[in-house]
Amino acid sequence: MSRIGKLPVSIPAGVSVTFEDGLLTVKGSKGTLTQKVTGEIDIKVEGAEAHVVTTGNADDTNAKHGLYRALLHDMVVGVTEGYTITLNVNGVGWKVAKNGNKLVLNVGFSHPVEFVEPAGITFACPSDKEITVSGIDKTVVGQTAANIRKVRIPEPYHGYGIAYKGEVIERKEGKTGGKGKK
Repeated sequence: MSRIGKLPVSIPAGVSVTFEDGLLTVKGSKGTLTQKVTGEIDIKVEGAEAHVVTTGNADDTNAKHGLYRALLHDMVVGVTEGYTITLNVNGVGWKVAKNGNKLVLNVGFSHPVEFVEPAGITFACPSDKEITVSGIDKTVVGQTAANIRKVRIPEPYHGYGIAYKGEVIERKEGKTGGKGKK
């Protein structure tokens, strides 16, 4: 059994968790999330706690035990608080702006790069060098932020690129103009 899978998930007031026919549904103030559960896994809701229980001994069941507990926890946090990832844009003359439901990136290409907000995701630009990706589904928020970052991955020589807030970029020393060959 998984050590993480054994831990109960606390359910705050205003959140409902249901599990029927292999479909886990979590409803809260920010929205509704669903997750298909496969294998010999059962989710039991008792009062203000939910327990993920294995009903078999297969290897894949034990492997999924902790996974589904973590997914359930992430869903409960998502429908109550939501998730936010902040990206910083570093580059001379680079800027970002929100235009309707699109994020417009001017990051050193001959043309601006546009991202349309996926369903359930909202973009915000507190400044022209900062992007905020918000939503209730942790995986969609993370994947959207990764796709934006992929446009210009931070490079180690000047530090130009789109980086996660707080990400440390190992800087490399450039060419030294010292002695030439004789």
